[in-house]
Amino acid sequence: MALTKDEVLNVAKLARLKFSESEIEQYQIQLNDILNYIDILNEVDTENIEPLAQINHNINNLREDIVKESLPVGKAILNAPESEDGSIIVPKVVGE
Repeated sequence: MALTKDEVLNVAKLARLKFSESEIEQYQIQLNDILNYIDILNEVDTENIEPLAQINHNINNLREDIVKESLPVGKAILNAPESEDGSIIVPKVVGE
């Protein structure tokens, strides 16, 4: 299954990305390479292979939960492009 240029443009639109013509051609080639690889993987016979749920024989290696002091709000918003009353201001992305 090969993606057309229009399909690549649609994926870019859905992801809210803008690309130049050369980038679109490059991504079309790369995405088609990925899809071709997936087609190769689909040819592998997995009939007698059990699904893998755990790689460590059902043992969870969890660390101890240690409560630590969190970063103060004043320091956290220092890196924000915009802030107001201790909140980070971000552009609206829903309902455009």
